Amino acid sequence: MGFRVLLIFLVTCIGWPANAAHADNLDIREWLVPWKKSQPHAPYVDKNGRVWFIGQKGSYIGNLSPAQGDFNRYDLLSSSGLQSLIVDAERTIWYSASRDGHIGKLSPSSGQSIIIAMPSKKAKDPHNLTFDTLGNIWFTVHKGNFIGKLRMADNRIELIQIATKKARPDGIVVDGQNNPWAAASGSNKLLQVFPSSMTIAEIDLPNKDARPRSVVTSTGGDVWYVDYELGELGRYHVLTNDFTQWSLPGGKKSEPIGMAIDKNDRIWVVETGERPNRIVGFDIASESFINETNIPSGGDSVRHMYYHEASGEVWFGADSNYVGRAKVH
Repeated sequence: MGFRVLLIFLVTCIGWPANAAHADNLDIREWLVPWKKSQPHAPYVDKNGRVWFIGQKGSYIGNLSPAQGDFNRYDLLSSSGLQSLIVDAERTIWYSASRDGHIGKLSPSSGQSIIIAMPSKKAKDPHNLTFDTLGNIWFTVHKGNFIGKLRMADNRIELIQIATKKARPDGIVVDGQNNPWAAASGSNKLLQVFPSSMTIAEIDLPNKDARPRSVVTSTGGDVWYVDYELGELGRYHVLTNDFTQWSLPGGKKSEPIGMAIDKNDRIWVVETGERPNRIVGFDIASESFINETNIPSGGDSVRHMYYHEASGEVWFGADSNYVGRAKVH
C-alpha cells in the first residue's frame, strides 16, 4: 500500500504532459528602452548584429547593441507615424511613415533621411515592408488598400489596387519564387502578388469570419498565417489549393499578431490576448505545438517578429517598452 501511495505521489509531481516540449521554456531576454512609452516595434538585425527598431509613439528610429546594452536614436518628423522598418546589406534603414504617406531611407552614418512619397494621395499609409531577392521592397498600404513595390534602381514606386474594399493588407512576405504574399486583415483573404503582371489574386480563407494578420512561407512553399479573430494558425497548401487550421493554445482569446519562422520550419507566434503575452511554437513536421513561454515584461502587445538565422534568435518589440529576443535554436 505504501508503494502505491509513493507511486501516485511521483506521478502527480512529475506529470505526464501531452507534449513534453511544453516543459522547455524559451530563453527570453529583454532590454528596457530608455525612451518611455514609445512603443518600440519592428526589430531588424543588421549584418553587424545591431538591432534596429522604430518608436511608434516617439517618431524615432532606435538601435540596440545587445552585447553592450547601449541604445542610440535618430529623431524623425513627429508627423511620420512610423510603422515598420527593414535594413539592407549596406546597413541603410528603410522605414514606412504611415501618417505622412512616404517610405524613408535613413543613412546611419550621416543621420540624414531621404523621403520617397507615395505616387497617389490614396496610398496615405504605407504599412509593412519586406525585401525580395533582387533587393526591391514590397509593402502593404493598410487603409489605402494597395500593395506596392519600391524599385531600388530608381526609387520608383508602383502600386496595385486591391479589388476587395477595405481589405486592409497587413503582414507581407516574399516566397521562394519571389512572389509576395500578404494578409488582408479586413477580410478573410490571403493576397498573392504576381510581379511580372503586377496583379493580385485574392484567396478566400475557409471561414468568412477569419481575419489574418501576419504571413510566413515554409520550405515546401506553403503559406502560413495567424488569424486574429479566430485565434488560429492556418496553412494554405499552395499546390493543392486547400487549407488546414489549428486552434492556438489560447483559443479565440489568443489574438495572435507577431509571427516568424525559423530554419527548422518551426513557427513562432505571439498570443497578444494572453496576459502576459505568450510566445507559442509550432513544429511543421509533427504538426504540433511545441512551446508556450510567457514574455517576462508582459509584452502588452507584440505586432512584429524578426528571425535572425545566424544567432538562432527571434526578435520582438513590445508595448511594455522593451525590445526582446527569444533563443529558438
